[in-house]
Amino acid sequence: MPPTVGDTPNRQRTPLRSALLALLGALLPLLAALTLAAPPAAARTEAVPTATLTEVTGFGDNPSNLRMYVYVPSGVTAHPAVVVAAHYCTGSGPAMYSGTEWASLADQYGFVVVYPSVTRASKCFDVSSPQALRRGGGSDPVGVKSMVDWVTRTYAADTRRIFVTGISSGAMMTNVLLGDYPDVFAAGAAFSGVPFGCFATTDGSEWNSACSGGTVTHTPREWGDLVRAAYPGYTGPRPRMQLWHGTADDTLRYPDFGEEIKQWTDVLGVGQTPAATDTPRSGWTRTRYGGTGDQAPVEAISLQGVGHNLYSYGMASRALAFFGLGGDGPAPQPPAGACKVTVTTNAWNTGLTASVTITNTGATTISGWKLGFTLPTGQTITSGWNATYSPSSGAVTATDVSYNGTLAPNASVGIGYQATHTGNSATPTAYRLNGTECTVS
Repeated sequence: MPPTVGDTPNRQRTPLRSALLALLGALLPLLAALTLAAPPAAARTEAVPTATLTEVTGFGDNPSNLRMYVYVPSGVTAHPAVVVAAHYCTGSGPAMYSGTEWASLADQYGFVVVYPSVTRASKCFDVSSPQALRRGGGSDPVGVKSMVDWVTRTYAADTRRIFVTGISSGAMMTNVLLGDYPDVFAAGAAFSGVPFGCFATTDGSEWNSACSGGTVTHTPREWGDLVRAAYPGYTGPRPRMQLWHGTADDTLRYPDFGEEIKQWTDVLGVGQTPAATDTPRSGWTRTRYGGTGDQAPVEAISLQGVGHNLYSYGMASRALAFFGLGGDGPAPQPPAGACKVTVTTNAWNTGLTASVTITNTGATTISGWKLGFTLPTGQTITSGWNATYSPSSGAVTATDVSYNGTLAPNASVGIGYQATHTGNSATPTAYRLNGTECTVS
C-alpha cells in the first residue's frame, strides 16, 4: 500500500543520496561561517533609504509614544556624527525636517539627523514632569535617548559627536536632554528656550506660566544644582551649550535667556563675565563664556527686537560650527558680507604689528565705517594708524578717521596697529564692517 501523506517511507539509502547528504553536511558550516563573517557595516548603511526622511519604528524604550524620523544622507560618513533636531509646540519631526536646513547640512557633511515627533495633543515635548527631569525617569527624554541608541547601533555612530538642537519646546528639550544625559550629548543649541527645570510642574500640567513669563529666577549655583540633580553622582564632562533668544519674545520672555546663561555657565564651571563679546550681524550681540572661539563652553546670541519665532536660514550653520562638526569636512562659514579684509602681521617675542586692508565689495558707497574684531587672549593694542581703536584688548572696534571714512564700491582703505602679546601672536579670525561679517583672506 502506498504511503499516505505524513508517512515516512522506509527506503534504502542510495549511494548518490548518501553523497549528497555528505556534501550538504560539509557546506552548511561553511555557509554559516560566511554569514557570520559578512561585514555588518554593509547592511547597516542600508538600514533606511538614504537622502529621504524615513520613519523608524521599534527603536527601543519609548514610554511616551514618540515617533522617530531619521535622515541619512547618501554620503553618510563612516562612524557619523548625530544631530537630534527637536520641533516646536504644534510641530512635528517632518515639519522640522522641511522647515530647517539640517538635512541639507547633513548632505554636505555626512552626519545623521534624528527628528523626534510628539504624539500628545499639544505636540509639545514634556519638559515639566518629574519623570522628564531625571535620567532614565521616563517620558520623552527616554524615547529620544532610545533613538540615539538606535542610530549608534545601526550606523556605528561616533558617540563622542552626538548633538541636540531645538526650537521653542524643542529648545526646552535641548536643555533637558543635556541635563539628563550629559554622558550622551557633546553639545546643544537651543533657539528660544528656558533653563533646565524652569518649566517643572507636579500637577500634570505641561505649562508653567511663571517660567514662560520670565519671573522664575535663581542664583547660578541653584540653577546648576537643578541640572546636577538630574544625574546624581555624575562627575564626567558636561556638554557645551549655545543659546539664542530674541529681546521681544512674548512667549518665553527674554529674562529666561539670562537665567539660561547663569545655569550653563555654572554647570560648566566658567565665569559669569563674557570672555568675548561681538556683533556677528546687525542687531545681534554674541557673548562667549570660558573661551573666545567657535567652541567656547557657553555661547549666547541675543537678537535685538526679534520675537519668539527667531529661527531663520543660516542659523543652523552657526550651530554646526559651534558643535565643531567640521571634522566631516570644512566647517561652514557665515555667508560672506559686502566687504573683504586682508591681514598681514609681523611678530616678535612680545609684540607684533598688524596691517589690515578693508575693501568695500558691495554696490553702494559706505559713509562712515566701524570694523569690529576680537583680539586673541593676551594681546593689547599700544598704538595704531588710520583708525581709532577702542578698547585696546578683547572685542575691539576700529573707527574711521576724518580722511578715510568714505569707501566707494571696490575701494579699499589700509589701517594697522601695534600690540603686545603674551605668546599668542595670531590674527583675529573674523571681522565685521558696520555689523556685517567680511570675507577674510
